[in-house]
Amino acid sequence: RIGSATSLSSAVINTRLQELVRLFRERTEKVKEKLIDPDVTSDDESPVASPAAAVPAPGEELEGDKPSGDDHYCEMLCCTFKSQPWLDRLKSYQLPSSIDPLTNLMYVLWLFFVVMAWNWNCWLIPVRWAFPYQTPANIHYWLLVDYLCDLIYLLDILIFQTRLQFVQGGDIITDKKAMKINYLRSQRFKMDVLCLLPLDFFYFKVGVNPLLRFPRCLKYMAFFEFNNRLEAILTKAYIYRVIRTTAYLLYSLHVNSCLYYWASAYEGLGSTTWVYDGEGNRYMPGLGLSHSTACCHELEQDVVGAATAGQTYYRSCMDSTIKYMNFYKIPKTVQNRVKTWYEYTWHSQGMLDESELLVQLPDKMRLDIAIDVNYNIMSKVALFQGCDRQMIFDMLKRLRSVVYLPNDYVCKKGEIGREMYIIQAGQVQVLGGPDGKSVLVTLKAGSVFGEISLLAAGGGNRRTANVVAHGFANLFILEKKDLNEILVHYPESQKLLRKKAKKMLKNNNKPKDEKGGPGDPLIIPPKADTPKLFRAALAATGRMGGKVPLGRLRWRLKELKAMQE
Repeated sequence: RIGSATSLSSAVINTRLQELVRLFRERTEKVKEKLIDPDVTSDDESPVASPAAAVPAPGEELEGDKPSGDDHYCEMLCCTFKSQPWLDRLKSYQLPSSIDPLTNLMYVLWLFFVVMAWNWNCWLIPVRWAFPYQTPANIHYWLLVDYLCDLIYLLDILIFQTRLQFVQGGDIITDKKAMKINYLRSQRFKMDVLCLLPLDFFYFKVGVNPLLRFPRCLKYMAFFEFNNRLEAILTKAYIYRVIRTTAYLLYSLHVNSCLYYWASAYEGLGSTTWVYDGEGNRYMPGLGLSHSTACCHELEQDVVGAATAGQTYYRSCMDSTIKYMNFYKIPKTVQNRVKTWYEYTWHSQGMLDESELLVQLPDKMRLDIAIDVNYNIMSKVALFQGCDRQMIFDMLKRLRSVVYLPNDYVCKKGEIGREMYIIQAGQVQVLGGPDGKSVLVTLKAGSVFGEISLLAAGGGNRRTANVVAHGFANLFILEKKDLNEILVHYPESQKLLRKKAKKMLKNNNKPKDEKGGPGDPLIIPPKADTPKLFRAALAATGRMGGKVPLGRLRWRLKELKAMQE
């Protein structure tokens, strides 16, 4: 019996092994066919369960597949994924202490809800005022949505606007108190408070009149901010601008239709030939008047286009840059920095390149503007003191404005210096130390650095430290080639500058002994010598045994000297 049982089990094992070999062979052949002809369908390539695999009975689950009671799963595409319940995620979410309005997508999403609430008021207040769509039977639905929009307005004021970062002197301010004070002092806060005037209390006296909610339409700043933020993150912003322009046209027709019906109702429906006769849809007849205003609309487009020509140019440059970055698959972090540069440069200067504006002016006007902006700074540079004044004027006209983002490297240690920098706004930090990250000094607006590199030669024009922008920094740059072109016409100033540059380089490269150089300032100045007359008086009183006040003074001085030692 034992032998027969053993032979039976061996036969079963051999059968299973042969079945597995056959399955593997078939799968191998199918893979070969797929490699030779990729078009071969793979619908029947799903693996077949092994005969040796244990199959659970109906209604049962394998022990390893049973999810624990504390875990949560979601099914998607025949797969089960472990996920945290949305309610738990919502409870654990915390708003950041400060919000970057230029790059924070959550803030853009919130602005979307604010703009939706604003559109509700702008589109439906005229409808409810002109047409008899608001009735006592449905008034509670209108009021429910109205106060939901008011809640969104209120949350925007209390939670989001007081957390927005802002730029002050080139620095990004993230302090809670400073952000709150900045919002409270802004024009945005005044308009936000004005749009929430509680005129609804007059409902108890005059009834639910939609015109009492007209101040809610004054939250237009959120709409324009949403447009700017959305266009900055869209890859094809021109599509959104076409949709927005179409919405402007539709809104003008919408208001026109509301006014037409209100005037018809005021005169009496069907009382004259030009008013609404009361038949058909109440809303549509007013839209027919838009044909008579087509010429006015075209004129309006021309006026608006001329007034926003600069903004159009800015958007065109932004769209072209975004298209270029997407084509070459530039990383999103780099794209965000480029967009931030466009935003800050445009809003701080009103243009992308100041030279494009100045080049159109006469030479005398360009010089007057340059003198008013930078002459006081340039005249204080030690390297240029004593030079021809007209040469300074020529240098001012060659200055070029550049904006650096926070933590951007203005120059790096070891690189060849070909520019001099003047800080117009913001701050830069000079880094050094063993790790190259210690802040040695912070330079503020009006400071100048890199001037020696303009005249140094023979390897002396290499940068000796890293300089990074601390916050947003607007710098004026004078390039070495521009200075060389100017110095050709001022040979005396050229000799003076080269002499000064050699002297400054010599002082910078001079080795310092342990006692310090002759010009080194001492943190604690040495104690002045005791005057001879005073020493003689002390000696005389000492011989008298200290019976006079000077003797006690000398004894006190000796005691203090011992304490110091």
